[in-house]
Amino acid sequence: MTTKPATLSMLDLVPVIDGGSISQSLANAADIAAHAQELGYSRYWVAEHHGMAGIGGAATSVVLAHVGAHTQSIRIGSGGIMLPNHAALQIAEQFGTLDALYPGRIDLGLGRAPGSDGRVAMALRANGGGDPDGFPRQVLELQAFFAGDERMGFTAVPGAGAAPEIWILGSSTYGAQLAAALGLPYGFASHFAPAMLDEALAIYRRQFRPSALLEAPRVMVGFNAFAADTVEEARLLATSMQQSFVALRRGGAGGRLQPPQAGYYESLPDRHRAMLDQMLACTAIGTVRDVADKLAALLRRTQADEVIVGGQIFDHAARRHSFALTAEAMRMANEKMKSAAPASV
Repeated sequence: MTTKPATLSMLDLVPVIDGGSISQSLANAADIAAHAQELGYSRYWVAEHHGMAGIGGAATSVVLAHVGAHTQSIRIGSGGIMLPNHAALQIAEQFGTLDALYPGRIDLGLGRAPGSDGRVAMALRANGGGDPDGFPRQVLELQAFFAGDERMGFTAVPGAGAAPEIWILGSSTYGAQLAAALGLPYGFASHFAPAMLDEALAIYRRQFRPSALLEAPRVMVGFNAFAADTVEEARLLATSMQQSFVALRRGGAGGRLQPPQAGYYESLPDRHRAMLDQMLACTAIGTVRDVADKLAALLRRTQADEVIVGGQIFDHAARRHSFALTAEAMRMANEKMKSAAPASV
């Protein structure tokens, strides 16, 4: 058999740094997306979060419209839209508009989590709260709006005839089962919730039913990379995101991304280091070779078709450099996979 190289994509939380502004974060989003395009990344995705001062992608479709105007060829999309926060018609209209603006480039990753706490979820939903258990019905409604299905009773404009690439996202086996049943590609949030990664991928592949959209399973896995010219610098860069995770675990509201702190990880209590080690198990911190080794190990473990990489880094120039090194690391990882594969017969 032969091994097809895995592709590389970028996940952006549109970080708002301490002392920065939303305007600057949005300018950085356009810049990093254009940078990803130049580096050969396949996709640029923005995640929907709400009520978090350090994340600027709440109005996900608006951010994507901005990014699309500053890029030409890279696919852009959501990673993801938290569908229970919205009416399916609204998302059909928004992503139908994006598809009209940037045809052939739009992805629509869908999740069922609120992307917020309960208070924010209530404020987002006019009926006083959405129903996460209604997620499969919403996905089917969304597909029907895009298809112009007459049974919906009216036509979504924009929306009908649009063809964004729909993905089901998740961090448990629920999304894996739904993606398999609908014959859709599946992305697993292993960049922050890796515990059920292997089980979810096994279920998805075992239960997958081919559809008109997809003949065989397609898997994307999340990964964090903090790449720099030295291990010491990479470890320093990673401390900004480590601070964010610890703050959230302590009950914080997702404050702005903090500057890196030398020795931060080592200064933490054992319980917090253990929490970070568990949550960030699918993370590489180091030089390009260190990142390549971790990526190759992840590909061997998951046989993923695609890796989507994030990493909250305080300094924008350092973040650009990290993504550039990660692109090189992915090429090295694919070469490792190719050389390890048995010869075709």
